[in-house]
Amino acid sequence: MADENRVALVTGGGKGLGRAISEALLAEGWTVAICGRREPETLPSHGDRTAFFEACDVRKPDEVTALVERVVARTGRIDLLVNNAGGSPPVAAAEASPRFSEAIIALNLTGPLHMARACHPIMAAQAGGGSIVNIASVAGARPSPGTAAYGAAKAGLLSLTESLAMEWGPQIRVNAIIVGLLDTGTGDADHYGGPEGIARINAMLPLKRMALGSDIAGTVLFLASPAAAYVSGARIAVHGGGERPAFLDLAAS
Repeated sequence: MADENRVALVTGGGKGLGRAISEALLAEGWTVAICGRREPETLPSHGDRTAFFEACDVRKPDEVTALVERVVARTGRIDLLVNNAGGSPPVAAAEASPRFSEAIIALNLTGPLHMARACHPIMAAQAGGGSIVNIASVAGARPSPGTAAYGAAKAGLLSLTESLAMEWGPQIRVNAIIVGLLDTGTGDADHYGGPEGIARINAMLPLKRMALGSDIAGTVLFLASPAAAYVSGARIAVHGGGERPAFLDLAAS
């Protein structure tokens, strides 16, 4: 099937990493639907191709079901789901309210499950099946102090990826990208301690820079392509070689 006949649904696809993924898919000829609680000021586009927006809070199952129905009514199919919506502000675990923690887990874990479940009957029945890519994080593969609920949810997302891949093959492939430190160009400088902080982080990483949205988008394109036809249940780390263990520097000091 040519890419111009393929449909992708990218949650949180209007900004940051989601926007980079949406624009990369558009550049390859995909029809792209994005969703979020609020429509972005400008929609992702490439050349004469523009994504279309559908409002949805992925934490609410009824809204998710209605979203998928609207996308299928408009396009006829969904070939790729990218569960990108997520994140968390920093909050110490002892200070986080139960309501806050539940909202973070809903956004980063149960939301992707609702989305995948809503897309399942569509992908399972259509010719060519489908592919689901979950955007995970290094926070789910190592301690995540300051964002404990987020890290726990992302760890759960990795487990969910493997379970769904086993349940839903061969029609649907399910994979996860473990995203490392990411520079989206949308205000990350303050989060990482300004230009000096970014320079220190870049120097620490084996590839000497944080990931760009295009790095993650390229991996999404691979996982959605025929080249990944036998890749399912995988955890693909895109973290530039990983973070240097702190004890090495402490032991040498």
